Amino acid sequence: MTPEQSPLGKPAAYTEKYDASLLFPIARKNAREPIGIGAQLPFFGTDIWNAYELSWLNSRGKPQIAIATFYVPAESPNIVESKSFKLYLGSFAQSAFDSADAVRDTIKRDVSASCGATVSVHLTSPYEFGKLKMEEFEGLSLDRLDLDTDIYQPDASLLTAALDESPVEETVFSNLLKSNCPVTGQPDWGSVQIHYVGPQIDHAGLLRYIISYREHTGFHEQCVEKIFIDILKACQPVKLAVYARYTRRGGLDINPFRTNFNSAMPDNLRTARQ
Repeated sequence: MTPEQSPLGKPAAYTEKYDASLLFPIARKNAREPIGIGAQLPFFGTDIWNAYELSWLNSRGKPQIAIATFYVPAESPNIVESKSFKLYLGSFAQSAFDSADAVRDTIKRDVSASCGATVSVHLTSPYEFGKLKMEEFEGLSLDRLDLDTDIYQPDASLLTAALDESPVEETVFSNLLKSNCPVTGQPDWGSVQIHYVGPQIDHAGLLRYIISYREHTGFHEQCVEKIFIDILKACQPVKLAVYARYTRRGGLDINPFRTNFNSAMPDNLRTARQ
């Protein structure tokens, strides 16, 4: 299935009766092959989805709400197109379930089947909302740099590193990431954190490279994987992790994480813009 066949950018009938068939999978390989990613992945990681508009009815007809978090493994063959995900979650609104666990188990079964791999699902109840926190990325801000740029399509030639010098370890981030939906053209706003061990990466070039996604079209997961591959090839780090947090659209935010060394799950803490 391709993005053009999805409900994205098309008029859609919103149903409030549970319907698993609304989920629309898209194969990851379609975007991976053009950037040189084959069956043997050069990274591992996860896509963290947060859904803020989940509601259903209990067995007595009283509405229930929760924030749902999904952990989709990077090795899954498919992603789920975001509008279809929104339509699917909306279909729970007037559907009765015996418990929140039943809702979670239903979602886990359906989304795992669509992605082709086991997806972890966690529901945060209203009683836990007060415990939720926000946090900005740690590291050195690239946005502090005062520079000129006029390149708004991804250009890996902007990336350079001191390949002849001793390796360093550092974490940098930028809040200036922007890409566009490949179907509707709507803007996707995000922040990206890069941790690496290897030759010192030129910060000005790295920031220009991040800014160069400004007119690029690609899904969130695809953009992060391209960033990872471009840095890996151009700058030759021994260790590399790329983590992006995108602002929500349609009650969903998507936060892809890719690494070649750290199996620990990153913190799922909202940034201020999320």
